[in-house]
Amino acid sequence: MILIINTSGANLEFVLDDKYKSVVAEKQSVALPIETERFITECGASWRDISAIGVVVGPGSFTGIRIGIAYAKGLGMGLNIPVVSINAFELYLHDTPDAFVAIDSGRGDFFVGAKNLPPCTMTIDDVETKQMAWPRTVGHRPFNLKNGVQIVQDKLRECITEPVVPMYLRPSYVETNKEA
Repeated sequence: MILIINTSGANLEFVLDDKYKSVVAEKQSVALPIETERFITECGASWRDISAIGVVVGPGSFTGIRIGIAYAKGLGMGLNIPVVSINAFELYLHDTPDAFVAIDSGRGDFFVGAKNLPPCTMTIDDVETKQMAWPRTVGHRPFNLKNGVQIVQDKLRECITEPVVPMYLRPSYVETNKEA
């Protein structure tokens, strides 16, 4: 069984095979281990049943992503199973491979990506112009986290081993606002 963990947004999200759960958590760092174990138990599984972990590495909440990655890596080490990174662009493009992905960053710009367009940031003016090169635009609705299971399976089968690190598309708020 493959466990998918997403802490990139406001809620904790989990997938285990075809089961999905979203949990509202005031403090993700406190709730994550408790809710993960609760979800696995609710699915009728145990830690021994987990063969790999997929974790969403961004873009999204700076702190949330780091919490999710650290937790997934810790589980992976403890269970001696692989941990595979998944980004939001992969999740969106799984269902709509010909789409232009534009995710509102909440800071006046967009995280964008598409086939043949590496993930980057763009202004709304750039998005409005660039998206015309693709037949559809996605990113305004949540991605389907269940697609993470297939993405992890594909990466493991193809021996794609990329580092499980946060996907940063721009400097952090602190880096852009630090005093010289």
